[in-house]
Amino acid sequence: MNVYVFSGPTLSRGEIRAELDAVCLPPVSQGDVYRIARGGARAIGIIDGYFERVPAVWHKEILWAMAQGTHVYGSASMGALRAAELAAFGMEGVGAIFEAYRDGTLEDDDDVAIRHGPAETSYRCLSEALVNIRATLARAAAEAVISSACRAALERIAKDLFYPDRSYPQLLQRGAKRGLPTAELESLRTWLASHRIDQKRQDALAMLRAMRQHVTANLEPKRVSYQLEHTVYWDNLMRSAGAAEAPLDGESTTLTSDALLDELRLDGDRYRQVREQALLRDLTLAAARQQGSRPSTGAVQESERRFLQARGLCDATAKRRWLEDNDLPEGSFEELIGEETLVDQVWSQSKIIWPLLDQLRLTGEYWALRERARDKQHRLEAVGLLHPRLDEVGLSQEELLRWHFGRVNRPVEADLKQYAHRLGYGHQDELILAALREYCYTRLTNQERHAQGSEARPELT
Repeated sequence: MNVYVFSGPTLSRGEIRAELDAVCLPPVSQGDVYRIARGGARAIGIIDGYFERVPAVWHKEILWAMAQGTHVYGSASMGALRAAELAAFGMEGVGAIFEAYRDGTLEDDDDVAIRHGPAETSYRCLSEALVNIRATLARAAAEAVISSACRAALERIAKDLFYPDRSYPQLLQRGAKRGLPTAELESLRTWLASHRIDQKRQDALAMLRAMRQHVTANLEPKRVSYQLEHTVYWDNLMRSAGAAEAPLDGESTTLTSDALLDELRLDGDRYRQVREQALLRDLTLAAARQQGSRPSTGAVQESERRFLQARGLCDATAKRRWLEDNDLPEGSFEELIGEETLVDQVWSQSKIIWPLLDQLRLTGEYWALRERARDKQHRLEAVGLLHPRLDEVGLSQEELLRWHFGRVNRPVEADLKQYAHRLGYGHQDELILAALREYCYTRLTNQERHAQGSEARPELT
């Protein structure tokens, strides 16, 4: 199922499902539309949304979703607001409330705001939306339950109330204190029992019916005429939202990035290590994009092959399971591999010898590597193998590579040239020489141990 609807107090899951075959999600908040669209949503309907204590759904994530081919609809509440603001860009608004915001008849966000209970109460309404009060009073005046003057006065009273305090009992009580006609207020009280209008609900149902009509008519992917600008704010939203799961059908909350990262932060050293690696990757990508670098299709395909092979993802089923485990839709996986190819290209072209040595000093690895390099050089020099050749060692290149990659328990790289470049070598022959020197050094040290009654000569694998 790839149709989603965000709702809370306006419509229940049962009411939504009666109109449209869709995944029912809680009120929308910042990052939710981005997460859903990343998964390849065909259509998203926004009815209710958070806006006060929780960051509201961002305009740009809706624009991004539409640019990915997702149709985004809005009505009734937060959906009507965003649809009116983004109608020129293609967001599809439905209903009288949307039209009023679009045309400027309504301007204030609090006209649709209400106070409601938590998810376990099915978001029970604890106040009345001003748009509903206005529609109800208009009908009451049209049916001569109250006069036009009384209607106007009650609307002003409702508007002056803080949105969580708006209710019909409160409205009638305030009207009585203002001296409005008692007979009209009593007639209205009686009439409200069976005639009040829920404009938000009517608009939300109209949106669901429009979505159903479009979806069943083989809805084509959304096409837009704009181009999104890549900004630091958008990067921040993608980082904060993209690392977490969207809520599942019927769940009340998302799994946020912070909740996931808390599990990593509990191991402070590991968190610092991952953070530093991520920062380096991020800075590398930023530099590459600034230079306009783009990896070739062939390079991306080779990167994907290596990635899947290294993780033992040998078939489509294994790959699909990995994508599910890592909350990555296919399109985002392709984007990730493209970025990784770009990072590899930048690193293979960069000569960063001194920064690498400084990093080894900071991690405490410098001294051990220096001593091993010195010992290797002295031993090989002593036996005339400082610059060995395959033929004098008695190995073929294939045997050497099988030994070299077997030591790290990985298959021999198919594209040795590209692999050597990724390691900072100018040519694959430099990698072969380094591997051959290591083989000779390992053989020498093992022969010495063997002579001392320790280990036998290493065998090729």
